[in-house]
Amino acid sequence: MTWTPDCIPDQSGRLAVVTGANSGIGYVTARELAHRGAHVVLACRSRERGQEAMQRLRTEVPHARTELRLLDLADLKSVRSFAEGWSHDRLDLLVNNAGVALVPFSRTADGFESQFGINHLGTFALTGLLMPHLLASANPRVVTVSSEGQRFARFDMANLNAERRYRAAFAYVQSKRANLYFAMELQRRADINGQKLRSMAVAPGLTRSNVLTGGANSTRGRAYGILTRLLLRIAFRPTPDGAKTSLYAATVPDLPGGSYVVPDGPLQLRGEPVLRRRERAIRDSSTAHQLWMLSEQLTDVHYSLSP
Repeated sequence: MTWTPDCIPDQSGRLAVVTGANSGIGYVTARELAHRGAHVVLACRSRERGQEAMQRLRTEVPHARTELRLLDLADLKSVRSFAEGWSHDRLDLLVNNAGVALVPFSRTADGFESQFGINHLGTFALTGLLMPHLLASANPRVVTVSSEGQRFARFDMANLNAERRYRAAFAYVQSKRANLYFAMELQRRADINGQKLRSMAVAPGLTRSNVLTGGANSTRGRAYGILTRLLLRIAFRPTPDGAKTSLYAATVPDLPGGSYVVPDGPLQLRGEPVLRRRERAIRDSSTAHQLWMLSEQLTDVHYSLSP
C-alpha cells in the first residue's frame, strides 16, 4: 500500500518544531504538519527567507497555525538563545531537518568543521537544550534527518572535526552517520531512563532541494551551478517525495522508537517509506556512546538522560 501525506492522521493540538523549514524537505514537512492541524514553529537561519516561507505556507494552508523563530545551527549561541526563548509549555515533535551538504571547507562560529558542526553538533545541542520541553509532552518524538549516503561513511572518531585532511564528501557522509548514531543513542537513553520519548532517524533519498546549490555551495561558480541543477532535474525526485520519510516518522502513530525510515527502492534512493533494521550503525552502540560523550564535551550541552 502506497503511503502518502493523505495518510497522516489529525495533528490538532500537536506542537512541532521543524528546523530548516524555509525550503526543501523542511518546508514540505512543516506545510503538511500544519495542513493536518499541528502548530508548527519554523526554525530558520534567515528572517527574510523564513518570513517568505511562512507567508507562502499560509497561502497554501489558510488555516495554518505557524510561527517563525530564528535558529542558526552553525552558532551555539543562537542554539542556546532559541531554547532559552521557548515560550510554550511543552514540545511534542522536533524534526531535526536543517543541514548542509558537500560544502567547501569552513568552520562554524565555534570553530567546528561546518558539516560536522551544523549537521551533528548543532542538532545534538538543540535537542538537548529542548529536552525539558520534550519530556513535558505526553508523547514526545524526535525525528533526525540522516542520509542514504551514511552507509558509505568510514567513521573516524579521530577526524570528525577535520583535524586532518578535509574531503567534502567524506565529511558529509560522516556527519550523516553521526545523525544516525545520535538518533539511536537518544532512544537507548530514553528507554534506560523510562521516558516515553521516541527518537527516529530517516533518509530522504535523492531529493531536489537547494542544499547542493544554496548557502556555501552558491559560491562554487557558474559551471558548478549549471551542472548541479541539471543533475537535480534529471536524477533527483521531487521534494514532496523526499519529505515522505520525515512525515512518516513524525506521524505514524504506532511507529516504535529507534526506527530508521528509508525509501524502499534500490540503494534507498527512491521509493515508499519502510523501516530498515539491518543497518550496521543501528547496532553499533559503542561508537554511538563515544560520539555522544564527545558531543557533550564539545558543545557543553549535557542531557538529563543517564547512559
